[in-house]
Amino acid sequence: MNTQVQPAAVKPVAAPAWRAWIVPVLYVLGWFVLYDQLEPATDAFMRWLSGATGLASSSHLYSALAFFVFEVPKVLMLLALIVFVVGVIQTFFTPEKTRAILAGKRQGVGNVLAAALGIVTPFCSCSAVPLFIGFLTAGVPLGVTFSFLVSAPMVNEVALALLFGMFGWKIAAIYLGLGLTVAIAAGLVIGRMNPVNLVEAWVFDIPAVHGEEGKLTWQARFAQGWKHVRDIVLKVAPYIVAGVGVGAWIHGYVPQDFMAHLMGKSAWWSVPLAVLIGVPMYSNAAGIIPVVQALLGKGAALGTTLAFMMAVTALSFPEFMILKKVMKPRLIALFAGVVAVGIIIVGYVFNAVM
Repeated sequence: MNTQVQPAAVKPVAAPAWRAWIVPVLYVLGWFVLYDQLEPATDAFMRWLSGATGLASSSHLYSALAFFVFEVPKVLMLLALIVFVVGVIQTFFTPEKTRAILAGKRQGVGNVLAAALGIVTPFCSCSAVPLFIGFLTAGVPLGVTFSFLVSAPMVNEVALALLFGMFGWKIAAIYLGLGLTVAIAAGLVIGRMNPVNLVEAWVFDIPAVHGEEGKLTWQARFAQGWKHVRDIVLKVAPYIVAGVGVGAWIHGYVPQDFMAHLMGKSAWWSVPLAVLIGVPMYSNAAGIIPVVQALLGKGAALGTTLAFMMAVTALSFPEFMILKKVMKPRLIALFAGVVAVGIIIVGYVFNAVM
C-alpha cells in the first residue's frame, strides 16, 4: 500500500523589523529637503507675482500675501511631521493606559500626573465625554480628571511642537510651564471643592471596563502614525488656512501701534479682554498659532497673546456643549471660571516678569 507523505506546512517568514523603518526614514529625510526649500521657493513665487501683476513689494497686500503663501505650507508641513511622530508615540500612551495609571491617585500627585499625561494622550472635544466617564468609573478623583481635561487640549503635543518649530524652544517651554500650571491649579481647586453632586448621577452607574492591550509591532505603530496624519491633517487643514488668513490680514494691514495699545503690557485690561475674545472662538492649536505669530509681530505682549491662545484651546463652547451631557451647568460654569481666572493670572504674571 502506497502512502503519500504530505509536505509539512511552511510558516511564512516574518519580515525583518528594520524594514518597517525604511519608509518613515525616507519620509523624514524628504521632509527636511522640502522644508529647506520653502523660503527660497516663496521668495521666487512672490517676485514672479510682483512682476506679473505689478504689485509693489512695499504694499500692504504684498506683505499679507507673502505671509500667507509662506505660512500655509510651513504650518502644514510642520503638522504633517509632528502628527506622524506623535501618532507613533501615542501607541505607547493609549487612553486606557492613562486611565489605569491615574486610577486611585490622590490629589496633588494625581493632578501633576494627569496634566503631564494630557500632553501625550489622544484627545479631542468629541472624546471628552467618554474620557470623563471612563476616568470617574475607574476611580480617578474628580479634580484629577479636570486637570487632564484642561491639559489635553491646551498643552497638547501638536501645540508644543508647532510653537517650537515657529518660535523656538523658549516660547514652547514657557507655554508648557504655564499650561501645566493652569491645569494642575484648576484641578486642585475643583478637587478641593469636590462638587461630585454636580456630575450627572447616571455617570456613576456605569461599570468600569478593563481590557488587555496587545504588544504592537513597529509596522503597526508606524501604520497608526500614517493614520494619524490622514485623520488630523485633513481635518485641521481648513482651520490652518483660516488662521493663516487672519494672521496675514493682521500682518499686512493692522498698524503695529494699534496692536501694541490693544494687547500690550501697558493696558491692564488686555489680558481679560484677550481671554473673553478667545472663549467663543473655536479652533485648535494648529489653527490659532499663525494668529499668535502675527499678533506678536505687531507688538502684542507675549503673556497676553499666550493667554488668548490658552483661552481658545482650553475654553471652547463646543466642548462645553458636549460636557453638558455628563455635567450640570453649574459644574461647567465652575470649570470655565476656574480655568479662565488661572489663565488671566498667568497672563498678568508673565507680562510683569518679561
